[in-house]
Amino acid sequence: MIIVTGGSGFIGSCMVSKLNQLGRSDIIVTDVLRTTDKWKNLRHLAYHDYLDRSQLLDFLGNAPKIDAIFHMGACSATTERDADYLMDNNYRYTLRLAQWAMANDVRFVYASSAATYGAGEMGYADDEAEIHRLRPLNMYGYSKQLFDLKARREGWFDKIAGLKFFNVYGPNEYFKGDMVSVVFKAFNQIRADGVVKLFKSHRPDFVDGGQQRDFVYVKDVVEVMAWLFENPKVNGLFNLGTGEARNFRDLVSAAFRALDLEPNIEFIDMPEHLRDRYQYFTQAEMEKLREAGYDKPFHTLEQGVTDYVQDYLNRDFAHY
Repeated sequence: MIIVTGGSGFIGSCMVSKLNQLGRSDIIVTDVLRTTDKWKNLRHLAYHDYLDRSQLLDFLGNAPKIDAIFHMGACSATTERDADYLMDNNYRYTLRLAQWAMANDVRFVYASSAATYGAGEMGYADDEAEIHRLRPLNMYGYSKQLFDLKARREGWFDKIAGLKFFNVYGPNEYFKGDMVSVVFKAFNQIRADGVVKLFKSHRPDFVDGGQQRDFVYVKDVVEVMAWLFENPKVNGLFNLGTGEARNFRDLVSAAFRALDLEPNIEFIDMPEHLRDRYQYFTQAEMEKLREAGYDKPFHTLEQGVTDYVQDYLNRDFAHY
């Protein structure tokens, strides 16, 4: 069996779909549904059973043979201020799962984050020996950094694979609240008002709309994860972006053009509370993953946005 934590969430549900495409339905999905609509991401998927997050550790005590754990479950809100909650949910829970997986010789692939890089003053190289120098800008990033540091100290990166996700966008992100991608927000603004609002730059070295991120399509993300499943000897901490930073103006323009519309963009002030925790530039260094043997191409920004807008968002938010 395969366990996917956060399996009703964005990347998790896309990974379950990818496993279905590979002929696997012997999947245990775990998550915390409560009163959210994330369950809608599960309706089209084939899986063996669903467990609440709180039930998983007890389940593992008497589990059948497990081939892999894809640990995507976490609080992904970069604005979350409850540090104790993030410590327990993002760090401590990951620690327990990883220890169990290693003790039972189970493939363990987990979600780290590009948020660990902070403002990027140390660059974006996924060098395990240097990750102690990184300074995340928010508690979410720090909660992810803590496990990366623990894995490095204990020598676990010879046994497990961590992925530093950059700005992932694509189908199934529909229930992430304010943490949805700019593509999703832009589509809804275009449909409602015909105009997209972006944050102004509050740094002189970036023009309005010139803030740059490494936007990566979720279909590429799950391809990498599937490759790691098929190559269990590939371990370590890897960046997962495209390796090419693009600006928000380009991203939004691609969304307009996918709808055969001319771009119409307005700029608004960034809220004060975000200004000292905002990343103006991210760009994944991808050499490490390539050197490990992953050779598939990534969608360009225009290709990914067009596919997402035309085949999913513009089709009543279809699922992957």
